[in-house]
Amino acid sequence: MEHELTLISTIAAGAGLALLLGLAAERLKIPALVGYLVAGVLLGPATPGFVADMEIAAQLSDLGVMLLMFGVGLHFSLKDLLAVKRIAVLGALVQMAIATLLGAALASWWGWSLSSAVIFGLSLSCASTVVLVKALQARDQLQSVNGRIALGWLVVEDLATVLALVLLPPLAALSGAASGNAGSVAALSSTVSMTVIEISVFIGVMLMAGRYALPWLLWQVSRTGSRELFTLAVVAAAVSIAYAASELFSVSFALGAFFAGMMMRESEYGHRAAAEALPFQDAFSVLFFVAVGMLFDPLILVEEPLRVMAVVGIIVIAKSLAAGTLVLALRYPLNTALTVSVSLAQIGEFSFILAGLGRSLDLLPAEGMSLVLAGAIISIALNPFLFSSVAPISRWIVARSVLARRFERRRDPFARLPSTDEVKQLKAHVVLVGVGCVGAPIAETLLHRGIPYVVVEQNRELVKSLRSRGVQAVVGSAAEPSILSQARTARAAMIILAIPDSVIVRQIIGEARKLNPHIEIVVRCHNAEEAAFLRAEEKGGVFFFGEEELAKSMARHVLRYFNR
Repeated sequence: MEHELTLISTIAAGAGLALLLGLAAERLKIPALVGYLVAGVLLGPATPGFVADMEIAAQLSDLGVMLLMFGVGLHFSLKDLLAVKRIAVLGALVQMAIATLLGAALASWWGWSLSSAVIFGLSLSCASTVVLVKALQARDQLQSVNGRIALGWLVVEDLATVLALVLLPPLAALSGAASGNAGSVAALSSTVSMTVIEISVFIGVMLMAGRYALPWLLWQVSRTGSRELFTLAVVAAAVSIAYAASELFSVSFALGAFFAGMMMRESEYGHRAAAEALPFQDAFSVLFFVAVGMLFDPLILVEEPLRVMAVVGIIVIAKSLAAGTLVLALRYPLNTALTVSVSLAQIGEFSFILAGLGRSLDLLPAEGMSLVLAGAIISIALNPFLFSSVAPISRWIVARSVLARRFERRRDPFARLPSTDEVKQLKAHVVLVGVGCVGAPIAETLLHRGIPYVVVEQNRELVKSLRSRGVQAVVGSAAEPSILSQARTARAAMIILAIPDSVIVRQIIGEARKLNPHIEIVVRCHNAEEAAFLRAEEKGGVFFFGEEELAKSMARHVLRYFNR
């Protein structure tokens, strides 16, 4: 009996060719992501030779997005999102509006209809969370302040795009109606209200599931002692919740999986779930990029090069400038502005979905879909290089621009401690750098024991919240001598570095030693290798990492139990 092996052939061809081209890209010092995209182009219908099944590739791509976004949710809590809500919500909405207007103006200049122009502009306005996560993970910045701001920004964009997706069908009816406009407007209003209700119900259900259902399920599976059952439970939760969210609440797969991960993170099994899901995320995210490449027709580069350049200009330049300006206007550092800018200098999965739906509703011409795909391929390929250029560009701008130096020196009220008697008398205190998942418990301990401390944190909203509770805190990078001086490091007894970036940690240690050669330095490390490396450089510091301290805590408990 002959069998159709379309699924197997698609996976085999996609994974095999992606492996070869990804390896070749890495050998050429090019990100492997470019190799995956080229593999998709070679397997697509626009190039000769073997053509993979487009429908199956699209479904494999959706599965990869689900698992990757589930992993993102496991590392990004609702508390993190709320901590950056001011910059993320305002910035995302304003930046999307600017990009949509620019894209719509460009399409109108080409002679497209208003509805086509708006859909085209929206497709250029929303960046890919999948691409951003891969870039942040590759640079170990997913848990950094800049990474949380960029990710929170894109989550807000995803929420706004979900609303746009459900509004497209009534928009099509409104634009195509020759009469009865009042009825179309009423239908549009009804759809908006229903969408808000559905998303609200979905979030409420996920909050309840995250507190009760998911921990109970994982506890029952964990009791069996079976590793494969636990892995199956994690993958099943990610895929099933994403699918149910799409079917029941009209929420995208990506957003449903993201919230599932966020809720699972709140359980005690969050770290184990993240480890078990990681291999699946990596494998299927590769197939996502292969599927994107399959949609691309290279002829558009020859037939419409100027239009392609204009689209790439809006995505890479205009969006970046708009986002960077907004971040600077909200008084965040230049480095944060550049990081957020390059994070948004690409488009991805939601752009494809928006353009595809617009095409199916006859709101977007075939050329529009091709231009969106061309812009996505080029911007995704350029994005890793843009991320690598953030640090040198920042140094170059500051060295040559008077305005940039003014931004660096400008007086943020939260970048200076208030001139109170309490601050003037600070001495032999603790300087706590970072109040995330590690620093926050330390701060609580210091507060309860009556030990004076000053917090240094890059998240301006968090510093503002700490100040409102009476905690001495300054906003800025502790690698800058001026910020350490504001924290009164020269008169401090100890500095605790509770941040994940080992490169910044080394810079802070050097600056702290210059201000206070005798200060006690306590550092959070990721592993024993990093701790050993820092010990070799910094002889007088104390370095902690997870496995060692877990073992010491368990040993102390055993000794207390036996009164030893």
